[in-house]
Amino acid sequence: MRYLRGFYMSLGMFCGIPLPFHIWDEKLTRIMIAAFPLVGAIIGGIWWGTGMLLMTINAPIVMSAAILTIMPFFVAGFIHLDGYMDTSDAYLSWRPLEDRIRILKDPLVGAFAVIMLCILFLLQFAAMHTIADGGRFLALIAAICVISRSCSALAIFTLKHMPESNYAAMLGKGAGTGYKIFIAIIGLGAIALSVIYAGLIGLLVALAVVVGYTLAMRVVYKVFKGVSGDLLGYALVIGELCGLIALALLQAINVYGWRC
Repeated sequence: MRYLRGFYMSLGMFCGIPLPFHIWDEKLTRIMIAAFPLVGAIIGGIWWGTGMLLMTINAPIVMSAAILTIMPFFVAGFIHLDGYMDTSDAYLSWRPLEDRIRILKDPLVGAFAVIMLCILFLLQFAAMHTIADGGRFLALIAAICVISRSCSALAIFTLKHMPESNYAAMLGKGAGTGYKIFIAIIGLGAIALSVIYAGLIGLLVALAVVVGYTLAMRVVYKVFKGVSGDLLGYALVIGELCGLIALALLQAINVYGWRC
């Protein structure tokens, strides 16, 4: 029962789907984080299901691409997009660390956040347009959500937290090995299913998510001397974007005869 409660907490924390009631128990926060990839499976499933519905009704490609571009952010309650914008503002300010942390916590939206948001939507729309137009391997977008959140959950449990991070207070001494193994199994399972479903393309898309997430996290972790919710959201968005771009490019190559 405690595991179900932890999963329910994770759903309420990391997903924008309305829930009938609210649960919060400090003793279940580690379970809540470990269940993060499972929340990704729900978000990814809704994302994929929406894409299948749009293809079934023969919706215009441009409209389908627009809906699929905003769908994962909408279902997630825009929580990770908020972190992406805040981190972009702080990181691109090129200020000393103290000023960057102040900007990171500032609720106001700066110019760099708007610029990076436009770049994100432009690239994601282009990728989703190519994916929707080709119509192949669409289910990989669900795996992308699981893999990116597996990376985030492992980062929460393994990296040093910024003093200002809420996770530092919630997790205290950290998590046991069992939680990390569970997260790794979910992430590796999503990669394995991607390979079974799409072969080499599935593997390359999964690797693109992991590499994109790792590089993004490495950059901001080094600058901010720790990890926080905003930084995790930033890396998650970048990782998923890398996966979508890889899927779009590989699908285009596959369509034009360069079989993977």
